[in-house]
Amino acid sequence: MPLPEKLHLPISRRMFVSGAATVAASPLLVTPEGGHIRIPSHMGEKLPAGLFTLGVASGDPLPDGVVLWTRLAPAPLTGGGMPDKPVAVEWEIAEDDRFRRGRRRGVTTADPRLGHSVHVDVRGLRPDAEYHYRFRAGKQISPAGRTRTAPAARSRPHHLRFAFASCQDYQAGFYTAYQHLANEDLAFVAFLGDYIYEGARNPNAARHHEGTGEPYSLEQYRNRHAQYKTDADLQAAHAAFPWIVTFDDHELDNNWADEVPQDPALQTPEAFRARRIAAFQAYYEHMPLRRTSLPSGLDIQVYRRLRFGSLASLHVVDTRQYRSDQPATLEAAQDPSLTMTGAEQERWLVDGLESAGSRWNLLANQVMWASNDRKAGPEQVFDFDNWDGYRVQRRRLLERFGAGRVSNPVVLTGDRHCTWACDLRPDFDDPSSPIVGAEITGTSITSGGNPDTAAFHATYDPIMADSPHWRYIDNQRGYVVCDVTATRMVSSLRLVDTVWAPSASVRTAAEFVVEAGRPGITAVTQEQATARAASRWAGPVYDVHDDEDAFPLRR
Repeated sequence: MPLPEKLHLPISRRMFVSGAATVAASPLLVTPEGGHIRIPSHMGEKLPAGLFTLGVASGDPLPDGVVLWTRLAPAPLTGGGMPDKPVAVEWEIAEDDRFRRGRRRGVTTADPRLGHSVHVDVRGLRPDAEYHYRFRAGKQISPAGRTRTAPAARSRPHHLRFAFASCQDYQAGFYTAYQHLANEDLAFVAFLGDYIYEGARNPNAARHHEGTGEPYSLEQYRNRHAQYKTDADLQAAHAAFPWIVTFDDHELDNNWADEVPQDPALQTPEAFRARRIAAFQAYYEHMPLRRTSLPSGLDIQVYRRLRFGSLASLHVVDTRQYRSDQPATLEAAQDPSLTMTGAEQERWLVDGLESAGSRWNLLANQVMWASNDRKAGPEQVFDFDNWDGYRVQRRRLLERFGAGRVSNPVVLTGDRHCTWACDLRPDFDDPSSPIVGAEITGTSITSGGNPDTAAFHATYDPIMADSPHWRYIDNQRGYVVCDVTATRMVSSLRLVDTVWAPSASVRTAAEFVVEAGRPGITAVTQEQATARAASRWAGPVYDVHDDEDAFPLRR
């Protein structure tokens, strides 16, 4: 997507000499465009203290490059606190954490039109290599981050280890899961949506959203994103690995679909379009995304594909911008005109899956593909915001999975605030329909708060008995770590004991095995029920506003 002319952000000598921000580390710096800028040795205009309150991040690793991110925000919850002028920011990246070996550096611009955010697309790096990076503005130096490039395109990696996570409602609890995720040994983290929540302040929550209502303007969305980014555990997880991100609904408005809000009677089309523009810009400003994802009007390009040698391709999908409005009935869900992805993205996905040439095809996906009945017995109750509402397209895509041209498809999903490991079939109502793939729906980081596992299983275990494609279900909080080799993929469910205290222990509660050449979940191993019962929380109970898990609270 071309960069709009008004947002071309060249680095000028005049800006540096005028003292808008002077980088003092080196008298001669190389710009990302390949030019040179001589930095005066004296300090220019003084910058506010505390520029790097939001930490650092990296993302979208390629064999030769990665995106480095930060945002200058000394007053993160009140608009950022920066002067309304561009600021020069030096970046540097090296092969060691003391920044002595293989060191490269350059200068970019933190522009007020993008919230003084910085997105540096560093190229010329070695494939499958660890790097360390940091930023400098004026005399202030950011925390250091660690990142990793992808393996070379034609390489044959023996192993890929990554994690995926989703749904981190700030008010629902503390990010205890990220304390442990940051210490895992990972190539990257895939975040599958609901990075922020747009809900108003809940005075009875474990901790509180800034502001008094939902965000609508650009400044309000910036403040909400910034509040989430101030969390030390989230910052540590970002600084430890590159992230590959996509959004779901709460980054804008619950259950939105294209230009349709959750509550059309309360948001006019004009107001919602303005809200969408603001939300997308704030999202870009706070994520380690390339300039190809810079929003243009109503749109932001987030569906994309990353490759990890011949071992795996990661297809990042967008199930919000192009979808039809959700149907209201099971009959309406059979409408062949309904689409979750839009026609163009569907062609992109199918073509990419069938031509990937990799051993595994992984989908970074927001909402659940597997059929998910919400009521035991003959009556069926569905949430039509998921793929259950878009049945003809789902069947069409799953039939392509099973046509023999897509190698080992595994769908990685967020949204549900619960864990579901499922076999995928073109027709979930027909047990004889062939298994064509696997889906692992991971639980939330915090959303739903501490769960009532007994109530959850009392409701869903009887439904599971009538849902042979369900292989495992649970509703505790955490993340999933995936180990991929040429022969199998093992996904480990890592759960924390509580999100209602600043720290918690973690355990591996279950493992899901998918074997290459055998579609579906091959094996499930899980902890004993006594281990699950031992994790019950005995502390205070907080009110949680949850739109997914029917049993969010342990009472």
